[in-house]
Amino acid sequence: MSAAAGSRECDSAGGSNFDGLRPNGKGLPVDQSSRGQDKPESLQPRQNKSKSEITSMVRSSTITVSDKAHILSMQKFGLRDTIVKSHLVQKEEDYTYIQNFRFFVGTYNVNGQSPKECLRPWLSDGVQAPDVYCVGFQELDLSKEAFFFHDTPKEEEWFKAVSEGLHPDAKYAKVKLIRLVGIMLLLYVKQEHAAYVSEVEAETVGTGIMGRMGNKGGVAIRFQFHNTSICVVNSHLAAHIEEYERRNQDYKDICSRMQFCQLDPSRPPLTISKHDVILWLGDLNYRIEELDVEKVKKLIEEKDFQTLYAYDQLKIQVAAKTVFEGFTEGELTFQPTYKYDTGSDDWDTSEKCRAPAWCDRILWKGKNITQLSYQSHMALKTSDHKPVSSVFNIGVRVVNDELYRKTLEEIVRSLDKMENANIPSVSLSKREFCFQNVKYMQLKVESFTIHNGQVPCHFEFINKPDEESYCKQWLNANPSRGFLLPDSDIEIELELFVNKTTATKLNSGEDKIEDILVLHLDRGKDYFLSVSGNYLPSCFGSPIHTLCYMREPILDLPLETISELTLMPIQTGDDGSQLESPMEIPKELWMMVDYLYRNAVQQEDLFQQPGLRSEFEHVRDCLDTGMIDNLSASNHSVAEALLLFLESLPEPVICYSAYHNCLECSGNYTASKQVISTLPTFYKNVFYYLMAFLQELLKNSAKNHLDENILASIFGSLLLRNPAGHQKLDMTEKKKAQEFIHQFLCNPL
Repeated sequence: MSAAAGSRECDSAGGSNFDGLRPNGKGLPVDQSSRGQDKPESLQPRQNKSKSEITSMVRSSTITVSDKAHILSMQKFGLRDTIVKSHLVQKEEDYTYIQNFRFFVGTYNVNGQSPKECLRPWLSDGVQAPDVYCVGFQELDLSKEAFFFHDTPKEEEWFKAVSEGLHPDAKYAKVKLIRLVGIMLLLYVKQEHAAYVSEVEAETVGTGIMGRMGNKGGVAIRFQFHNTSICVVNSHLAAHIEEYERRNQDYKDICSRMQFCQLDPSRPPLTISKHDVILWLGDLNYRIEELDVEKVKKLIEEKDFQTLYAYDQLKIQVAAKTVFEGFTEGELTFQPTYKYDTGSDDWDTSEKCRAPAWCDRILWKGKNITQLSYQSHMALKTSDHKPVSSVFNIGVRVVNDELYRKTLEEIVRSLDKMENANIPSVSLSKREFCFQNVKYMQLKVESFTIHNGQVPCHFEFINKPDEESYCKQWLNANPSRGFLLPDSDIEIELELFVNKTTATKLNSGEDKIEDILVLHLDRGKDYFLSVSGNYLPSCFGSPIHTLCYMREPILDLPLETISELTLMPIQTGDDGSQLESPMEIPKELWMMVDYLYRNAVQQEDLFQQPGLRSEFEHVRDCLDTGMIDNLSASNHSVAEALLLFLESLPEPVICYSAYHNCLECSGNYTASKQVISTLPTFYKNVFYYLMAFLQELLKNSAKNHLDENILASIFGSLLLRNPAGHQKLDMTEKKKAQEFIHQFLCNPL
């Protein structure tokens, strides 16, 4: 399940696409029949708004668009247009001025509850109506249905509650709604500003188990407001006091994986950091460490927040420059926002008695930003968290139309002079790249610099003849295309990453770490870059039957043997083959399951909370070298390694050939067992071994909080995979796969 698969986007105008409604990027279209044209109504204090009134506001906003917005957003992406745009960006200060706008930023972990109270005390606390609202939620829905099937009625409930809680002295247009499972972000602007919002994009990144599940992660909306680019991120990072390293990793994953497409397809995707203003909100889950619960409560009672803040994990991690480098957070003058007894202002009285913590935070990065307030809102008692808000004055660059026209004319005149000047040429700092000892799921990066000569140019890595991509699947150039002004430089990173898609052929020797990249200049020549290296074979990406015949660790075997065993047909072993006596199941699978059986059967949230990437790499190395006695990792890291191992199998535990039969007989246990009995011996052994282990876990459900539905959902999509292009299961198939596995968890094997 990809993060994107678990996400939901909703745009303005009742679900119609915000960007699609804006021909040539000229702001939003006017609906001539709309009531919003009626000036007197728009000046009246706004009462509670219905959803239909809110969502139609973008349509009804008035349009006044500068020529700049028109020209810079026109979808003409030739070299000349790119040069004009680049020069306009360089000369921005010549034709823009700074104007302050008021931004409300709010975050609320609602603990799976439906709205029970008016949100005005949180959203409309100030006298002045904000120009822009950025409202984020976490734990919108904690049900298994929301986690595994993504639908939730809570989205509509909270959207309605927010829309009704916005400041009564203004009319607002909803720009975007984006949700990943329980993480939701809403963006509204005052109706009169809607015409100046453009290039709206929203993306999600799941950082939960296997680096994808959407129970943790982030959602973001980026947009252009007048001439300033803004990115708003809402994240829910890993829980539990001891997991601060995991939180750091979640933050870094969101930063590296969150990418927004640009209107110009020749431009590389935008990352969070490539914006003028970044607003980051959410349940960041950093706790207060080294103090016992009573000491924390005593300091809160004395309102000695400064002393308490010294023990705040986020403060400590920011000071160590491990997260949020370059970001600012306002002073914490309010008491911790977690954890309360629901419906009250009393600290947690449950059995766990969680220590209070400032889990819910708002940070920012950029110029011309002044924080006006940073507070919690104790009046709201729906959740075990309190909502937090911050109001900012943000200086946005607004275009002066007359100065803009002058600047544009100057650029076009100078461009006319240099048109058809020369053929572009560049120099490269390096053309040969060697990646040594590449390991499974371990990123390696080599970089080089392109220095441009005296002619502006587009560059792009292009496909070689008869190839579908400019490079092999395990390689990526970042950026893979771009534009260079005269005498300028750009750094290109070549990223090498072997995953489940590419590992098997590298194990078998059918593929090697070898490639040639062709860097092409528009109107210029081609440059050739060579990539070489070696891959260290791994049990990850190796077939089950292959591993059963590997009695030695994979890294102790000659490459020829690994190749021969990897290419061996799946039925080998069922046909009386005379190969060396095989094991019943792969030793690597046994090592992970045995470790979990000995250490983790009572572990809370097993298979639901991710481990650390560094620990996964350690587990992988122990399995591939056979040094299992050296295995030292958290239970969550070993559990995640087991799931990644199953995901990496080129042929799933339930072979592709049995897939449709399994779905057909889900619900009939006798028929289901009959299908399993037809699997090749090693695959059948692995299936029953895993089911026996999962049944052991269920015997300890009082401690580990696992149930048959959770395990059937997690393992259903790993053990049963669609053979048609190995695509992801659709919702009907997913439920049938879950039901198929469910039977084996609830009945005698």
